[in-house]
Amino acid sequence: MAKDKPKTSPVRQQYLDIKAKHPESIVFFRLGDFYETFDEDAGIVSEVLDIVLTSRNVSKGMRVPMAGIPHHAAENYLSRLIEKGYHVAICEQVGTEPVNGLMPREVVRTITPGTIYEPSLLPGDKNNYLAAVNIVEDRAGVAHVDITTGEFSVVEFEGLNIIQQVKTELNRLNPAETIMSDELELGNGNGIPGFQTPIPSWKFEQGRCVGLIKQHFQVKSLNGFGIEKKELAISAAGAILQYLKENQPVSLSLLTGIKTYSLSEFMNLDANTRRNLELVQTIRRGEVDGSLLGILDRTVSPMGRRMLLQVIGMPLLNVDDINHRLDGVSYFYEKGILRSELRTALKALADIERITNRIVGKTALPRDMVALRETLRKIPAIMELLKVDDNIIQQVIANLSPCEEVCSILERAITEDPPATMNKSGVIQLGYSSELDEVLESSRHAREWIAGLENKERERTGIRTLKVGYNKVHGYYIEITRANAENAPEDYIRKQTLVNAERYITPELKDYESQVLNAEEQIKKIETRVFGEMCVLLAKSAEKLIKTARILANLDVLTNLAEVAALEGYIRPEVVEEDVLEIIDSRHPVVERSLSSGERFVPNDAVFEESERIRIITGPNMSGKSTYLRQVALLVLMAQIGSYVPAASAKIGVVDRIFTRIGAQDEIHSGQSTFMVEMVEVANILNHATNRSLLILDEVGRGTSTYDGVSIAWAVLEYLHNHPKLRSKTFFATHYHELTQLSELLPGVRNFNVAASEVDKKVVFLHKIVPGGADRSYGIHVGQIAGLPPAVVQRAQEILSQLEASSGHAVNLNPEAAKQIQLFPETNPLVDELENIDINTINPMDALNKLYEWKKKYSTDE
Repeated sequence: MAKDKPKTSPVRQQYLDIKAKHPESIVFFRLGDFYETFDEDAGIVSEVLDIVLTSRNVSKGMRVPMAGIPHHAAENYLSRLIEKGYHVAICEQVGTEPVNGLMPREVVRTITPGTIYEPSLLPGDKNNYLAAVNIVEDRAGVAHVDITTGEFSVVEFEGLNIIQQVKTELNRLNPAETIMSDELELGNGNGIPGFQTPIPSWKFEQGRCVGLIKQHFQVKSLNGFGIEKKELAISAAGAILQYLKENQPVSLSLLTGIKTYSLSEFMNLDANTRRNLELVQTIRRGEVDGSLLGILDRTVSPMGRRMLLQVIGMPLLNVDDINHRLDGVSYFYEKGILRSELRTALKALADIERITNRIVGKTALPRDMVALRETLRKIPAIMELLKVDDNIIQQVIANLSPCEEVCSILERAITEDPPATMNKSGVIQLGYSSELDEVLESSRHAREWIAGLENKERERTGIRTLKVGYNKVHGYYIEITRANAENAPEDYIRKQTLVNAERYITPELKDYESQVLNAEEQIKKIETRVFGEMCVLLAKSAEKLIKTARILANLDVLTNLAEVAALEGYIRPEVVEEDVLEIIDSRHPVVERSLSSGERFVPNDAVFEESERIRIITGPNMSGKSTYLRQVALLVLMAQIGSYVPAASAKIGVVDRIFTRIGAQDEIHSGQSTFMVEMVEVANILNHATNRSLLILDEVGRGTSTYDGVSIAWAVLEYLHNHPKLRSKTFFATHYHELTQLSELLPGVRNFNVAASEVDKKVVFLHKIVPGGADRSYGIHVGQIAGLPPAVVQRAQEILSQLEASSGHAVNLNPEAAKQIQLFPETNPLVDELENIDINTINPMDALNKLYEWKKKYSTDE
């Protein structure tokens, strides 16, 4: 007879039903003071969070894996799971009464990398974007949202290699999470930052998404958003709205509009260029310190820091827009005292953007309200500072508002020093709510009576040591020492006996205690309701608050760039429409900052003659070629974000793209070797650059044989020079001296080299870029500096001398010298003879004779 299947317990069945609705998420199932996870979820949680994996009996003879965390410490554990890309569904008890003996439970929210709003889980210095991508043939739509700031934007574009264009835009945005159709085959490890979440393709369906957007914004047409004809942008935006509705519905109230933008408004920087120029983090360590952001970021507010990050990632293409920003920087650069006063004022401000969106989302805390109130109190002083007769500054602060109506509500509603959360009373100011005032007044009398009870009872009983106290378990009590217990009045009712004392209660004290404790609960309920009503009221001013926040962030960015320029000795670049590049005494902003005290950065010019298009740069390793290439690109980029630049002077014609091909790396996950990656990057540059692009190419062709490498590099340079749609301004660093011949064949090519001086066989790198080609690479010298064994260095010099003497003909290398450096030769006569000896038959005398023979034959000793 078959055994009956074990009956599942009610709690287990409740969990299984909830898990079935959230199969892609780790379910945090609330049981008492813990969030418990079960089955496969428990295994993941145990491994990722390094907590003990236990088990739970769910039916007779059946146990399942279980791992739990304390609910009060959930955020710390959540952050670690989210950092790994997991989705977590929070399942809470709902209601206060059990149903059929079981507390009802449901998922109240699902947390994913792109839907976080808790301050403790968020990076304060950058946006936390959720992106959506829809690609159809050669067209794409990308939408992105930050639910903590209310930013919601879309873009649509088309063209060849559309997937690469999408990757470029996503690398600019650097979203924490990207949703895409489960039919779109990109997969992880595809060059897209953050985590990718596949969703059913029908969620991108056009008609569905149009309806969702109209419903959300309560509009009859999408014309007001400028997206009515952008079908793929609409589908991406609609997919985001659906995703938020399913996982973070409260955040939908934060989204009050959609902004459209075009990739033609700013310079598109692909992932290679962002990485190679180390714009926001270093290549080796992935740290901000040592990147351009690390140099330029002296912002004083989280709002300004986020905006600066956006500014660096979006160099402008419109000359008027660039110079408008430069005008703002120049004003604060010249007004040092005003700049200092304004930065001090901005430093004291809270993160208005994120506080506002927590208010709209009804997740704000009392401390958020205090921070917002203190910030709004300071804005009039900032406006007073900026009462200056300057059109640029007046345009910058045109919509800056102290939001008096918001500040007035906060002044009247919130106490000066409220508790951190709504779990304690004392949040709402006396006089703001008449209902609350009545309860407070009634409890005040009871509290006053209890406060005076101790003195009253001491006088009545004559017991000077009598005390009135309170604890959470027993409530209010009258305490008398054991020695005085016999003098306790008859109306005292014994409540608790201690070692040295007795505790009593009186009917009157019990009555007042009830008034106080009931009032406490009532006060908390009223304050919580009033606080929520106040959030709804304040949310009506959200748009004005967000505008104010972004104006203050812009002021932070402008004064920040001015501060950096003043401290680092930067100058204002002249940015023009003409195709020109004239930089005198340029310096690398990062390398210059990293020099030790007393060291001086050697500046270099980058001045292109009218007909010059390609600059071939040769010279020794470690002499500064790569630094020079990068610094030119960085200065152009800095100019186009509206920053001052490290140079004596700079006249820069706007470039549409900066492309870089620097460094050697492979992509094992995609089966691409180092050389394949190099060729893919070069192909991308040749296919997308224009005559207004700036190209930085370092050692093209070095990943293959010398002849192949020279041939490829030569052909690339010819193509760049001769193709009518290219002729980009190009800096081309190489060790292939043969390429210097191109200057004689192509009129737009010029040769430059990094000067070096050799004295007494010691090489000194001068780090100066001078006209002409280099005649040597000094690679052996660099190897010596790096610590190669002296024998290797000496032998390398001998071989180099013979190779140079051969002038390309067959070389006769000294075979004896070759043996000295050959540590692991393919053949060795001594080894061969050893292998031919039969050790089982040779006698001791023959063995000694053989050793003597080999000693004489192979020893180098005299």
